[in-house]
Amino acid sequence: MNYQDFIMSLNAEQLAFVEDLNKYLMDNGCKTTFEEKKSGMIASYKFGKPPKALIYMFFRKNGMLVRIYGENLSQYRDFLNRLPSQMIEEIDRAGDCRRLVSNGCSPKCIGYDFTIDAKHFQKCRYNCFEFLITNETASYIRAFVQKELSARG
Repeated sequence: MNYQDFIMSLNAEQLAFVEDLNKYLMDNGCKTTFEEKKSGMIASYKFGKPPKALIYMFFRKNGMLVRIYGENLSQYRDFLNRLPSQMIEEIDRAGDCRRLVSNGCSPKCIGYDFTIDAKHFQKCRYNCFEFLITNETASYIRAFVQKELSARG
């Protein structure tokens, strides 16, 4: 599987977003892999030495999603207060981090502990920042990815 295979299944709106984000990530030294799973195609972008997951792009019934691994969230927490309500609702629906909430997960697992507009979140790192790509969310997703990549660089 490669990039061309991945973009074959995109509509025009998704294609413009993915091409822009892919170019930005590749220009900034990210490594990528493409896989086909039972649920569809997945694009994985990693950065650093050793390479660590930065984002995944994948498909679900409701459309294309981007999962961002916000390891350096503390460096851009104010940005979260500017997210549109749809993205905050997606964060709110994400699973709680069992290690942070009830000490019930692996000690190596590290969730996210943060606030948005005074609301406290303790979310699992594997679905906390998982956003549906829409006209409203695309620019925020791009900015989020830029902030995380800059913090890692």
